[in-house]
Amino acid sequence: MSPWRLAARRFARNRPALTGAVLVAALVLAALLAPLLTADPLAQPDPVRLQNQPPSAAHLLGTDPYSRDILSRTLHGARVSLVVGIGAALLAVTLGAGVGLTAGLAGRRTDQLLMRGVDVALSLPRIVLLLAVFAVWEEAPAAAVVLLIAVTGWFQTSRIVRASVLSLREADFVAAARALGTTGAGIVRRHLLPHIAAPVIVSASLDVGNIILLEAGLSYLGLGVRPPTPTWGNMIMDGKDVLFSAPWVALAPGLALVLTVVAFNLAGDGLRDALDPRAAA
Repeated sequence: MSPWRLAARRFARNRPALTGAVLVAALVLAALLAPLLTADPLAQPDPVRLQNQPPSAAHLLGTDPYSRDILSRTLHGARVSLVVGIGAALLAVTLGAGVGLTAGLAGRRTDQLLMRGVDVALSLPRIVLLLAVFAVWEEAPAAAVVLLIAVTGWFQTSRIVRASVLSLREADFVAAARALGTTGAGIVRRHLLPHIAAPVIVSASLDVGNIILLEAGLSYLGLGVRPPTPTWGNMIMDGKDVLFSAPWVALAPGLALVLTVVAFNLAGDGLRDALDPRAAA
């Protein structure tokens, strides 16, 4: 049986991980179907009489201070969080894997140059950099948010990949492939990439939850993805002034944020255990 099938079996036996994966799948499905399941998240039918209305048959999760439907905004906010979280995580691990692979295979000077650059980048506070950029770039589109979060978040992945490459490049199967005349590109494609895929996948899955939290924090501060586009961060911001009189305004996006991050972390932990037989043993 292939290692990937064995990993799938280990993952399926891990109940917390399977629960996280089911929650992630349900969230993705709800986000995709949000335009069909709910009304316009920007609609303000009656800002005077319908503001801060409690949950009812007409508005299952209530309305916000602008009479907008909270259920609709929560589901549409999931679309933003997932796009930013998954998109930035994929881009970050791609950048990190490329740099780590280059550092592990290149000569000592290139390796030291790249890793010292990573050390410098890790010493800089990420949130401060993002706050400074978004404070200057007030109308940054969602694509720019994804790019900036990814560009400031690939450093740990590069270290993980570099360490894996350094341990694999002198392995017997790599030496045998080199002796048989396999090119450097062929060794990378056939022997190194399959072995570093597992830590990269785990890194990406765990990064998604952290990035969603980061994006929510930026949106709460009025940075990142700007209103009127619904995000969980700016929805919580809308509800902070009515937290005691209308708690449902901030409660729905807050619970959605918590469940999403927990789901991705459970799935990521399960992937780590499934792809590492020593951890699963």
